[in-house]
Amino acid sequence: MKKILLTACCALAFFLIGHAQGYAIVDTKYILDKMPEYKEAQKKLDQTSMQWQKEIDTKQATLDRMYKDFDAERVMLSDTLKKKREDQLFNMEKEVRDLQRKRFGYEGDLFKLRQDLVKPIQDKVYNAIQQLAVNRMYDFILDKSEGITVIFADPKLDKSEDVLKALGIK
Repeated sequence: MKKILLTACCALAFFLIGHAQGYAIVDTKYILDKMPEYKEAQKKLDQTSMQWQKEIDTKQATLDRMYKDFDAERVMLSDTLKKKREDQLFNMEKEVRDLQRKRFGYEGDLFKLRQDLVKPIQDKVYNAIQQLAVNRMYDFILDKSEGITVIFADPKLDKSEDVLKALGIK
């Protein structure tokens, strides 16, 4: 009975070890950085982001100048004029905050632009990885670029180059 149990355990262990070999590791950041269309999308995002930041900086500089002028003239203004200027400052502050939120906030213009430009490229990489997994019968593929910490990975398991070839890059 013990021999049968030991034999069954050994057989199960060999099966699990053999079956556990159906995995690979990819580095999606590395893959994306090698893709010309991703680089172009990043460049467009960076340019647009800088343009929007300049727009915000210009409005902020105007607001700062308005505050400085108000502080310098405050003692000479009537209560009515003070109130009017304070309202202008409040409205300008709100406008700057709203613009920042609209451009860079959660689900703002930059987020939407990134979705439009980068998501199709990421989907293309995901589909190539999925096809690689199906063709080579991998049980799972880990992404070592973000989120998952890989303490050690045998370089021969890194299939990033294979994904690039499947995408027609390199």
